[in-house]
Amino acid sequence: MAKIQIDKDCDLEAIKHSGVIKEIDDYQYYVSIVAQSACASCSVKGVCNVSEMKDEIVEVPRNKTENFAIGDKVDILMEKSQGTKAVMLGYIIPFLIVLVTLIVSLNLIGNEGIAGLISVGILVPYYLALYLKRDALKTAFRFRIR
Repeated sequence: MAKIQIDKDCDLEAIKHSGVIKEIDDYQYYVSIVAQSACASCSVKGVCNVSEMKDEIVEVPRNKTENFAIGDKVDILMEKSQGTKAVMLGYIIPFLIVLVTLIVSLNLIGNEGIAGLISVGILVPYYLALYLKRDALKTAFRFRIR
């Protein structure tokens, strides 16, 4: 019978990404992480050209007791509950808004094309509101560095 090996660095309550510190200021670290789609790790990704990898900068609040330097390889941690909140704000709530708007506008107007345009157009104010609240969201989604 095979024994299960547990990664000592594994944190079951957090989402972890590896990255490199690109910049440091008085208040935060700017860490570069490679965001990749699920198929980016596929062994045949070079054949299908669907794989997607993108370099992103994550802002991590700086603790004065930490001694990280530019170029250090670090792990960025975010609580899983915050990940769920981000998925809700970015995907589930907009989907529900589009669905409800489509049903309501289709019943009120009766024209599928116009109802479709209205239901997609309703996302503009939603994402604009998220953009305007970005500073509040930065405090709601806290990253840790390790």
